Amino acid sequence: MNKNSKPYPIGTPGVPWGNIERDTWRERQPKLRSYADDVLQPLDILRANFEWLQYGQVAYGEESYPLIAFKSKIWRDELPIALVTGGVHGYESSGVHGALAFLAGPAERWADRVNLLIVPCVSPWAYERIQRWNAQAIDPNRSFRADGSAEEATLLMRLVAPFEKQVLLHIDLHETTDTDESEFRPALAAREGKVFVPGLIPDGFYLVGDTDKPALAFQQAVLAEVAKITHIAPADAKGEIIGSAVVAPGVILYPCKPLGLCAGMTNARYVSTTEVYPDSESCTPTLCNQAQMTAIEAAIGYALANQD
Repeated sequence: MNKNSKPYPIGTPGVPWGNIERDTWRERQPKLRSYADDVLQPLDILRANFEWLQYGQVAYGEESYPLIAFKSKIWRDELPIALVTGGVHGYESSGVHGALAFLAGPAERWADRVNLLIVPCVSPWAYERIQRWNAQAIDPNRSFRADGSAEEATLLMRLVAPFEKQVLLHIDLHETTDTDESEFRPALAAREGKVFVPGLIPDGFYLVGDTDKPALAFQQAVLAEVAKITHIAPADAKGEIIGSAVVAPGVILYPCKPLGLCAGMTNARYVSTTEVYPDSESCTPTLCNQAQMTAIEAAIGYALANQD
């Protein structure tokens, strides 16, 4: 937890950012890894088993990024769809690599039972810079709405729209990290001209369900499998996780559609956002990826067994 009360280094305290501050913030974001090497190259190997879809392109200055989804090669209209999304926040690495690992491994086991639509990295620019926002200092995970201003979110919604009525499950892969307190929440407060109020980072894996359709038995079934890989986050002294009431062990709820969250972009019966904690002393990047894979499989298994 970061309790440093120093002002964020960009902008004037109490004054929302304008274009100058946004440009300054963007110029301070160096490229730290490669979307082409880390995501596109591994995806290319999977073309034999899945249909490769380029559903759009985002460009910032001289940099341009193809947006890629994979769908089941044998698509059966009578089967439901399991939608998996990762990398909505580019810095949350296991969301991207967990989705890639699922595609490369256990995904084929479900080929005759469900149509898969997998989007491993929604925000490539942010992935390369280990950032939460896109290049315009916009959080894509507040932009999944008709008036959303993040192109990454708009293009993904267009991809999913034709399939929307068939989506039974949507699992969106995220992380909660120590840098949420040291960088990303202070940056958000500065951007909005507000005072940063420090919070607590939960130690462990937890799930965020949808307030309108919590499906707690579904959430608990997923957590039971993930607990075999990594520990589940306990509630804090207030009975909360990141400021929200714990409604079942390891589960909190958000109003997904009103907030413009990725998990709210369909009317799927089963919806969950995963949150793994990569900074735990008892966790590793490999375990984080495994936890995300396990969550995907557990979610699909439960949804298919309880779709009627």
